[in-house]
Amino acid sequence: MSLTPAVGQRDHSLGPLDAPVTLVEYGDYECGYCGEAYPVIQAVQRAMGDRLRFVFRNFPMKEVHPHAEHAAELAEAAAAADRFWDMYAVLFENQGALDDDSLFFYGRQVGLGTNEITAALNGRYAHKIKEDFMSGVRSGVNGTPSLFIAGERYDGPRDADSLYAILMAAADET
Repeated sequence: MSLTPAVGQRDHSLGPLDAPVTLVEYGDYECGYCGEAYPVIQAVQRAMGDRLRFVFRNFPMKEVHPHAEHAAELAEAAAAADRFWDMYAVLFENQGALDDDSLFFYGRQVGLGTNEITAALNGRYAHKIKEDFMSGVRSGVNGTPSLFIAGERYDGPRDADSLYAILMAAADET
């Protein structure tokens, strides 16, 4: 029952600040399980609407996913240009091609300039990614995706119906 740090301004979030329930995902863009969770979370977001706030935090497991850290860095560069969620979608929808050449292409696709992409891939946002990663470690994250509902770790079923049911129950408790 590890608790995740409170959601703040530094987080990437979708949904109202005052939504009755918050779902936090610690994820890795190269993780196949995170790729499977991506459409599930989208479906739950659509179904819940304003009753859900979704937060994504970087947890690149670079020892097993060699492109995950650069993908997270590119996502942070997109965030600096207010395009995080566009990049988030592009990365998950193109999980099989996350090498630097592909990342450069995706960066240009969402409107980033060459200098922004190069700086990102050279570590400009490494501190933000490390902060996300360490907050996950402190919360007991040891794999991805790791989900937290209303601050508590959720290890239950990950299909859309099950996740929707548990999130709605949590929303109704508030």
